[in-house]
Amino acid sequence: MLFNNYFSTRKLIILGASLTLSISGFGQNNTSLSAGESADTDTTAKPICKVEKLGYHFQTTVISQRHLDFSAPYSSTNSLQTSEKQRLSVTSTLYMGCRLWKNAEIYFNPELSGGQGLSQTRGIAGFTNGETFRIGEAQPVVSLSRIFIRQHIPIGASTDVVEDGQNQLAGKLPTERVTITFGKYSVTDIFDINSYSHDPRTQFMNWSLMSGGAWDYPANTRGYTYGLTAELIKKNWSIKGAVTMTPETANGPYMDMNIGNAHSETLEFDKNVNINNKKGVVRLIGFYTQGNMGNYADAIKNRIYSFDIVSTRSYAHSKGGFVVNAEQELGKYVGWFGRLSWNDGKNETWAFTEIDQSFHTGLHVDGAILKLKQSSAGVAVVVNGLSDDHKKYLQSGGYGFMLGDGKLNYGYECIGELYVNYLFRAGFWISGDYQAVLNPGYNQDRGPLVHVFALRGHLEI
Repeated sequence: MLFNNYFSTRKLIILGASLTLSISGFGQNNTSLSAGESADTDTTAKPICKVEKLGYHFQTTVISQRHLDFSAPYSSTNSLQTSEKQRLSVTSTLYMGCRLWKNAEIYFNPELSGGQGLSQTRGIAGFTNGETFRIGEAQPVVSLSRIFIRQHIPIGASTDVVEDGQNQLAGKLPTERVTITFGKYSVTDIFDINSYSHDPRTQFMNWSLMSGGAWDYPANTRGYTYGLTAELIKKNWSIKGAVTMTPETANGPYMDMNIGNAHSETLEFDKNVNINNKKGVVRLIGFYTQGNMGNYADAIKNRIYSFDIVSTRSYAHSKGGFVVNAEQELGKYVGWFGRLSWNDGKNETWAFTEIDQSFHTGLHVDGAILKLKQSSAGVAVVVNGLSDDHKKYLQSGGYGFMLGDGKLNYGYECIGELYVNYLFRAGFWISGDYQAVLNPGYNQDRGPLVHVFALRGHLEI
């Protein structure tokens, strides 16, 4: 059976014991605000009389995933295995926040993670479990995922009531403001947010649906970096910019201290839109990363294959690109979303995943349409592609940190995902998820269609 060993894994027992000792609360997952999306601006909400000084919240997410057997005439180091057992991933996060002075907070997030993705998270560019990019080892490991200070600077007199949540203290927040964030965090906490397609703990699980797939955003193996972000937030639009560190090696755990030659910049402009009195947001993101990257064309020219691409690495190499991100209400219970992303694909993928062009679109349905509060469902399709240099490198027998079948019969990697997220009881959700992956790793010789099933449990106490 697909999930017959779901609760028999020893690692999960260890994790479960540790979770019961955690201080917890309840909140939402997003930690940043987009244009005009001041946190909980519902004017019907009861005003908060007391400003929260300390906040404690907790989440844990368990995902069990398996694919059906498929055929392939050849396999290699980074191939999706044609047959394998189910894989389990677990993440648990404690969110702690403290108000320092007026409009300033500090947040601290220790995180426990363990388990594995299918085929050790290899063989599919748009990987199927969005929690596994935080996991570097199968055994449970505790790490500090985030520690950052956030300062809000008012540029207007009006304020909004803010409810407590994960990395969000209850109180009042200036409606129009400049917000500075400094420390360790994920750039996806602030950039490329989408109400319907962003959080693999409650929404779509696929990597290329969490953000723009071609955004090789700066991060270590677990998805975090160090940096400085500034946001100018107005009533109907906002501008965000960040300067952050990049890893020493491709998908590496440690950040490169040579910040003069290894750094990443991100810029985003958000604009609220209103179509037939239905709310929407358009986000335009540009990014540039410089680091000690290898070059695909040089590797082919020098007949350097496999992981020897490291010999072509140089701080002179860089990568740039863009993301167009949009969401739009279609009705009281239905919303549409889509993203288009691209990077130049000349130098090796450095932090996220091996995608150089990506497009996805989908629908989100609120469970309230069936009187199922805090439940939801979604359906989406993704098309991922490679640059010419990247494609030729893999065809020649080259390897990235996620892909490499030894050779390549290229085709676009196309993915469809359907999920249902059901509130089983207060603070605990159960999700069923199905993904169909066509040409995994852009290879028409493998599958070509792979069926992936998952069961997810998500707890916010």
